[in-house]
Amino acid sequence: MKSLKKFWDLFEEISAGTFFFAGITLIFYGVLMRYVFNEPKAWVEEVVRYVIIWGTFLGFGVALRHNHHIQVDIVYDKLSRRGKRLVDFFATSVSILFCAAFTYYGLILVENRFNSGMVSLDVGIPMWIVYLILPISGTLFLIRFIERLVNLLRGKEEQYDNPIT
Repeated sequence: MKSLKKFWDLFEEISAGTFFFAGITLIFYGVLMRYVFNEPKAWVEEVVRYVIIWGTFLGFGVALRHNHHIQVDIVYDKLSRRGKRLVDFFATSVSILFCAAFTYYGLILVENRFNSGMVSLDVGIPMWIVYLILPISGTLFLIRFIERLVNLLRGKEEQYDNPIT
């Protein structure tokens, strides 16, 4: 089970990082073509937008694992241990419901775009492929919140492998 978790963690980081790296590389290519060779490529901006969005959405789970999501902890820090557990349980439960709805409506959006045959303007990428990140990231994020809920129910303290500190 531990090796599966390590694989999962690595998969999330590599996939999000790959999309970000591809986006930055394409930005560099676009700038180079525009300002050095005076041959701007219209498709670069559109593809970069989609690639960076995919990287961001795939990075949600990584941010949750490292506890890097936005949180207001002025009141939280003043709560008792039991109060913190209740708040954590409530927030995680609501987050699971949100992720389930996000994934469900993401699937509906993908299905609608698939049935409509809509494509992007410059490149002609089928829009259902662009929107496919919604149910994928929603599912990945849902799994991370379920993992957090299981840890809360087991009474395990959150372990954040924070590379910054």
